Amino acid sequence: MKRRLLALVCVSASLLTGCGLMPGSGTERHTVTVWLMRNSASQEFLDRFTEDFERTHPDLDVDIRIQEWTGIGEKVQAALETARKDGTDGTDGTDGTDGTDGPDVIEVGNTQVAQYAEGGELLDLTLESMRDWGRDDWLPGLAEPGKWGTQQYGIPWYAANRVVIYRKDLFRQAGITAPPKTREEWLSATEKLDTGGNQGIYLAGQDWYTLAGFIWEEGGDLARERNGVWRGTLDSPEALRGMDFYRRLQALGDGPVDADEEHPPQAEVFAEGRVAQIVAVPGQARAIVKQNPDLADELGYFSIPGRTADRPGAVFTGGSDLVVPVNTDNREGAVEVVAALTGARWNTDLARTMNYVPNKAELAHSVKGEEGVAAMAAGAAQGRATPITPEWGAVEADNPIKEYMTRVLTGADPATEAERASRRITEALDFEPG
Repeated sequence: MKRRLLALVCVSASLLTGCGLMPGSGTERHTVTVWLMRNSASQEFLDRFTEDFERTHPDLDVDIRIQEWTGIGEKVQAALETARKDGTDGTDGTDGTDGTDGPDVIEVGNTQVAQYAEGGELLDLTLESMRDWGRDDWLPGLAEPGKWGTQQYGIPWYAANRVVIYRKDLFRQAGITAPPKTREEWLSATEKLDTGGNQGIYLAGQDWYTLAGFIWEEGGDLARERNGVWRGTLDSPEALRGMDFYRRLQALGDGPVDADEEHPPQAEVFAEGRVAQIVAVPGQARAIVKQNPDLADELGYFSIPGRTADRPGAVFTGGSDLVVPVNTDNREGAVEVVAALTGARWNTDLARTMNYVPNKAELAHSVKGEEGVAAMAAGAAQGRATPITPEWGAVEADNPIKEYMTRVLTGADPATEAERASRRITEALDFEPG
């Protein structure tokens, strides 16, 4: 009710004073309701941001409401589809889906923007992105999935991507004095490490996000769009080369060919002490050390190597974007909050606080003191995202890529299996509900 009552006061008062100001009251304050996901930012960071933002924006209050990832898609969709109400139907807005307390800014996963933008439910922020926020400098893996068509709806907030976590002591024992810089060097080093009861690398057979990076590094894609039609492209020569590299690397350890990296959790396998490397986000190191404190001083990090030494390899970039619902009744305030959270000052602050990658490569210096985050930031410059189509979720729900990987790793013909998997991807992307 807060914002609706304020609007009614303005209408009545405007006959005497003009909307926004009343005798002796000063500037009227408006509330920007922000939905952020649990653990995306620490409470200490949010408190500092809120205090500073409200001090520098005398007309705005920030109401941050923490959401759970479980079930968030349905909750966001409900909020986007619900028009703001005047309260006469008995709703008070406290559930975040009805009334005037619905969200003005929402944090969403970077690959989720397309499904919300498709229905015209997000505010187009293209102008602000190009004119004020330096869109051309954003990390591609965050910027690209924030688009729908040529318009920018999702504004990159933070990124995280995979690196190689390795055992420094096992590298020394194998005579490896520096992390590999190319994929061939990586294979050679891993082969040296895969001896004496140690696994050179623990790489599960269905770690398809890691495979995606290898495919992109070869110039291939999981799927491509042409004339408005999407089709799977795992059967392209480039994608097949990416799968072949995955097969060669995966063979230098004992990762299960019929499971992904969470079954069992690879951090737990690494912590048992007989694994030289895993491919994971740097934050996995905390789980490793918690289970095996003796490894605290032996963990190192390097970016996933590329085909040449001049740059890291391509990686899948996960992370979050900020969006503004088109049904907000506080557009200017919402845009101000997005601008502040994604701007250089608070974006670098968040990266240092939470060990994230900032949304621009030029801000990577802010985390250079953290070895794992620095390796992640270097790799993020080569970051990519899954195909930007609302139907991609259907592919992941019944993932043919995982089955394809297992079949190849157990000896099936790669070309035949890639064609089969590509056909299933195409069918999922072309699905039209009846």
